[in-house]
Parts: sequence; structure tokens; C-alpha cells
Amino acid sequence: MNKKSETARGEVAGMGTQVVWAGEQDGHPYNATQTPIVVSAAYGYQDVDHWYEVALGQREGYIYSRMSNPTVATLEAKLCELEGAESAVAFSSGMAAISAVLHTFLCQGKRVVSTRDSYGGTNKIFEEFLPRMGVDVVLCDTLDTEAIEAEIARGCDLLYLETPTNPTLKVLDVRRLVAAAKRVGALVVADNTFATPLNQNPLALGVDLVVHSATKFLSGHGDALGGIACGAESLMASVRHYREINGAALDAFSAFLIIRGIKTLALRLRQQQRSAQALAEYLLTEPLVEAVNYPGLPSHPGHAIARGQMRGFGAIVSFVLRGGMDTVVRLLPRLRYAHRAGNLGAVETIYGPARTTSHVENTLEERLALGISEGLVRVSVGIEETEDLLADLKQAFACVHEELSCSSPVHSLPSLTECRTEVEI
Repeated sequence: MNKKSETARGEVAGMGTQVVWAGEQDGHPYNATQTPIVVSAAYGYQDVDHWYEVALGQREGYIYSRMSNPTVATLEAKLCELEGAESAVAFSSGMAAISAVLHTFLCQGKRVVSTRDSYGGTNKIFEEFLPRMGVDVVLCDTLDTEAIEAEIARGCDLLYLETPTNPTLKVLDVRRLVAAAKRVGALVVADNTFATPLNQNPLALGVDLVVHSATKFLSGHGDALGGIACGAESLMASVRHYREINGAALDAFSAFLIIRGIKTLALRLRQQQRSAQALAEYLLTEPLVEAVNYPGLPSHPGHAIARGQMRGFGAIVSFVLRGGMDTVVRLLPRLRYAHRAGNLGAVETIYGPARTTSHVENTLEERLALGISEGLVRVSVGIEETEDLLADLKQAFACVHEELSCSSPVHSLPSLTECRTEVEI
């Protein structure tokens, strides 16, 4: 493991410095300034005994890239430092990391406690896959902390947390729930994708394992899939073994792209959060918006908790439109500086309803049971100028207002060139 990034005075460097240097201070082969992409599937040895010792883990080295790879190892070292972990294991996707952790530590007869507000793919594991294995799954009202504590007290082998939640941006009191889990000896896992290591370090709050979809903010450019899990080596050894046998290994090129993306994370997040706050505050004033979800708003139910366990409020905003999907399909095509896509955390702003993004795997009935309105829109705020994103959203709403004010009850949508208001960008 690479040493902690330090200043010339021996102090731990700031996060903006750590994202650049973490895991890469020992230098690279050939004096390269960037992490090399090692694409070899296997690694050869002249000395068979040496080879065997590496295979047994008695000596450092690489055997086969499904097990370990030099480029991937650099990414793992970087996340160890950013999350304050002893060990990390990278995967081919965020869901591969989440699945591996859950399947490593859960089996028939075990009991897992979590919340209803979790990413749709994670919810599918809880609702569909784990019960097939004979795992007792209990999903609680996300904001009912006392109910979660009561279920933990009834018996819990693993507590799974996601905070802020995707896409409702609910905030869980990590310290309080960790305390409840530790009273019964439960393992605690937290998805830190939305917060990123810059805003929140769950291990420092008592969590045992942290998972990330590295596809999102860590990569930051929407061009690489990846996932990562971090924690104590005593736990990660089992997770690593699961990955080696089940095969969801991260490829070297994706690892390189994620490493490159992490180096600008602090700069990206600074601008993204500034814009997210501005968009959230504007949305509170928009008559077509029924509710706004962003922890940075003082009116947010989890604002005080977020201030106590996060260093920033993140770059995701979600809001509920009056009129449901009918208003969604009117609004989103009007946006000029936005992708309409099922991703988040990229440099470009991305809008999308839950039914085609976070909870595309769920049926309408399942989404409604989870409290996911058809009018809910998730915004992954990009690095564009705040004023441009704000003006863009305002002109899109102006177009919808103009259309809804038309006297004819049935009419075609005006084109973007036809829909002009005083709000221009």
C-alpha cells in the first residue's frame, strides 16, 4: 500500500492534493508521470518457486489479471488513501462491487436490514436475489430511524446504508445506526457514491465497508464502468476471493480512466456543488415543482445530519414535478445544456426521471411502493457555468408554462425555436 500523501512538513495533505497524488507517490515504471495501462492477462516467472510464492500471496507480484493487475492496484491504493481504508478491491461495475460484498457476507439464515430508499439495482438484490438464497431481508422506512434500530435489535448480520439516497437524497444518521449495529455485532456497509470520499468518509463514522460506483463521480467523464469496495484487510480478503472466483474484475483501461478522473474530482465537485445549490434554491420557487430534494437546503429533513457527517452536500438534486410524467416529457426536451441519460457524476449535466434512470429495473407498482413518484426527476449537475445552467432550466420551465397556458386542450408541443421567452442564455 502506498504511503499517505503528505506535505513537506509531514502533515496530511488536503483532499485536493490527495486526489492527485494518492496511490502514486512511489513512482511508475520507466519514470512515467502517469499510471501505465498494463493490459497483459498473465505475468510470467523464470523461477517456479518465486512464482508459487506470489500465487500464495507470500511475495508481492502478479499472476493473472482477473486476480490482480498493476493498473487496477494503483486505483485500489488511491481509494484506500481517500477513504482511509486498509484495503480496496476494484470491480467491473458498481453493482458488481455491491453484489460481491452482499454475497460474500450473506448466506442462508442470515438477516440483512436496510432501507426502502436505495438505488434500484440494489433494491432488486434485496427484493429478488437474496430471498432466493434464504436470506431474511428487512427494508425499513428510510427516515424512521427508531424503526431501523428496532429491526437491528431483533437480529441483524449486516446493515446496509446508502446516504444520500438515490434518487430521493434522503440522509441517514450513520453514527447512530452504526452504534445500533455494533450492539448486535452486525457488519455495516455503506454506499458512498453520491457523497464521494471528498464529502464523506463512512469508515471514519464507524462503517466497516464502503462501496462506490466508480462509474459516477470518481470517473467523472461518463466513459468508464467500474466499482470499488474498501475496508479492513481482514474483511476485504474475503471480498477479493469472491471477485477472483466470480470474475467481475475491472479492466486496466477502465482503471486508468477512473484514476485520471479522480485527479480532477476536487475541482469538479467544487463547481458542481455550487451549481447544485443554486438550482435547488431556484426549484423551490418554481410553481410546477411540488418538492425539491437537496441536503444543502435548510428545509431538507436531513440538513442538520448532513452538516454533521458531510463536508459538502453533493452534486445531485432531485425534484418532483406537478402533473407527473406528462410534465416531465414536456420539460426535459427543452433543456439545452443537458443530456437525458441514465448516468450521473459526469462533467456534463444529466437529467432523467427515476423510471429510466435509478429505478429502471423496477415496475411502476414497485416504484410507487418505494415512494418514487413518476414526476421525480434526478439532476446530476455538471461543471458548466452556474448561470448558464440556471438560465437553461428557467427557459425550459418558461416553455412549459407557455404551453400549458395555451387555450386548446390538445395541441402539439412547440419546437425549441418556436418557444422563446425573455429568459435567454
